[in-house]
Formats: sequence, C-alpha cells, structure tokens
Amino acid sequence: MIATAQPADGAGPAIHPSAIVAEGAVIPASCRIGPFCTVGANVVLGERCELVSHVVLDGHTTLGDGNKVFSFACIGIAPQDLKYAGEPTRLEIGDGNTFREYVTISRGTAGGGGLTRVGSGCLIMAYTHIGHDSTIGDGCILANSATLAGHVIVEDFAVVGALCPVHQFCRIGRYSYIGGGTTITQDVLPYSLTSIERNNHAYGLNKVGLQRRGFTAEQLRELGTAMRLLTSGKRNTTQALESMEAMLAAGGGSEHVRYLAEFVSASERGVIK
Repeated sequence: MIATAQPADGAGPAIHPSAIVAEGAVIPASCRIGPFCTVGANVVLGERCELVSHVVLDGHTTLGDGNKVFSFACIGIAPQDLKYAGEPTRLEIGDGNTFREYVTISRGTAGGGGLTRVGSGCLIMAYTHIGHDSTIGDGCILANSATLAGHVIVEDFAVVGALCPVHQFCRIGRYSYIGGGTTITQDVLPYSLTSIERNNHAYGLNKVGLQRRGFTAEQLRELGTAMRLLTSGKRNTTQALESMEAMLAAGGGSEHVRYLAEFVSASERGVIK
C-alpha cells in the first residue's frame, strides 16, 4: 500500500506489480519503483526517485529528491553490529545521489548516535558498503567495493578508490583522493593524494581534483606549501603544525590552510603522512 498525496488526475507513482511497498511508506507520484523492489513501512522517498529493480529499502530511511538506486542495492538495512537489538535507528540521504548495483548501507546504532547519513550529489559505485553511524558529505565518490566500517566520516568532495577498506572511526578529509586498494587505518589529510603505491602514504596535493573544483593558483600554492610541511622533511606532526601556524600568522595561508591545520590538530587516530 502507498501513503502519499495523490495528484488531482488520480495518477500515482509508477510501481511495478511485482514490487512490495509496505503500508505507511511515503512514495510521491513522481517516483518510479521497478520490478521486485521491497520498500519498508518507515521509508520516505523524495520527489523523482527511481528504484531500478530488486532494490531493498528498509528501516527508518529517508531519501531526498532525485535519487536513483540500481539493482540489488540494500539501503537502510540493520547494522552489522552484535550489540544492535532492533532499535529504531535511522538513515538519512540527501538529493541527487546515484547508488549502483549491490550497494549496502546500514542504518545507525543506539550507541553510535542512531544515524547514518549520506549527503547530496554523491556517486556510490557497485558493491560499496557504508557501515552504521557513518557520515558521507556532499559530492563524494566511493568507487567499486569501497568498504567503510562503522563510524567513518567522509567529508565533502572526497574520493575513495576501488577496493579500499576504511577502519572504523577514521575521518577522510574533504577534497582528498585515495588510490584504489589502499587500506585506511588513520585519518586522511584533506586535499591530499594517498595511495598504496606510495606505501600507504600521503604523497602530495590533489592538484587536479582541486583545479576541477575551481581552486585558484594562489590557493593551490598555499596548500602545496602547507602539505609539504606535513609530508616532507624531518618535521614531526607537532613541528609541522607550528610551522603552519607561523605561516598563517604571517598571512601566508587561506581558510583552506587553516582548515588543514585544524583537521590535523583534531585527529584522534593520527593522520596518514
């Protein structure tokens, strides 16, 4: 059954006869539900969402407008946490995301804040897993088989490469790029390139990605200088931060350099350098 306001002409959402939509689910008339999809009673869809086929939406799950979910994705499913006892935790998803085949996203746990969140404009590629209580920002790309444990934070416009496992409680800084197959056990520096090909080290600035996002030549120069302080030479992290603070005090750093310094200072797991 469908709980939704019907347009004046009586037309409702396009729901394939083989789909199962539980009573209580909210499905606007602009949505399309393909063959063999299952939508739970506490699911709320925004306008113009499309479930291609064989999609499972479960739990207290909310999707914004214009999301497209491909075949065999399971979204809002119970967390893979032995402490989970059926609490009514949530998953919230923004607008304009694409979830490809076999993506799995767990809702939150009571002990982790009760909420898993995905922003807007993300591409979540096939076989990606987003664990419970994780937060994905806007404009992120998670490539095929990226595997995020619980409580992971992926900040805006970050790219997680294919086959990357990310340890729980790690934070991936905004505008960073992680090469395929890289194991992440510490926080990833914002604006950085990090890759297994460089022994799981951050090895420079994500210059091409930043240029594509409209960063100016001056911003790139300042960030390049700050990144070298962190990743080159014999400075430890404390010494690198002191040098960055001196750079900022002398007027040689933008808000992006300030953010980079604050990210490193706030890291609880340490950063990949």
